[in-house]
Amino acid sequence: MSTSPVQRSRDERAPGGRGRPATGRGASRGPRPGRVPARRPPLLPLALLVVLPAVLFALITWQVAAHGPLLRTDARLSRALVRPDRAGELLSDLGNMQVAVPVLAVALGYVAWRGRRAGVPRWWLPPAAGAVVMILVPLVIVPLKDLTARHGTPAVPPGIGYFPSGHTATAAVAYGAAVLLLLPWLRTAAARRALVAAGAVLVLAVSYGLVRRGYHWPLDVVASWCLCTVLLTGLWLTLRGPATPG
Repeated sequence: MSTSPVQRSRDERAPGGRGRPATGRGASRGPRPGRVPARRPPLLPLALLVVLPAVLFALITWQVAAHGPLLRTDARLSRALVRPDRAGELLSDLGNMQVAVPVLAVALGYVAWRGRRAGVPRWWLPPAAGAVVMILVPLVIVPLKDLTARHGTPAVPPGIGYFPSGHTATAAVAYGAAVLLLLPWLRTAAARRALVAAGAVLVLAVSYGLVRRGYHWPLDVVASWCLCTVLLTGLWLTLRGPATPG
């Protein structure tokens, strides 16, 4: 039986018809290869990761600059925790730039290689963003050290420039950025949890070693945690934009 031109045109437009696949509003569109639809992050957790650390950092910085009463509590806590030993020194060394930055560099190179090999659009953006966040650390920390001019603990030679802790910031950003960059390339939830745990353990180990050895006051370390939480949250938001491995 012959079909009229009007019927053939209707069949071509209808989903599942005998003509070309439908491409209109009712058509089913699958995800593009190598892309994950971006979802807007929840506002409350985002606020907790940015506003709360920023406010806490401002409060601590004000107390340090004004020699406020919080410093007396900080000094008492330091006296209770400082036990200079070899273990504390070794743990604090994990925050040296010679140790932490090469770890991040390996992660940057690996992510760039995997992204380019997989044909991920804008594969260069995640490693570039990770490098920029690491570069921001001395650009932010050094002026703050000069501004606050805080003296060190009795366990170190007399001097100023101990607030906030540069070693803590280096460790937190280097290891934290490496974790954020590598997470999308891990296939199992167990591997992702293990990577996050390893990054957290490294940062906590450096922080504990710095306080135990007496290289920094506890507030120096806490302030760096707050500052780096804001920086890493910014990196996380940036990494949500480019295509991720599918």
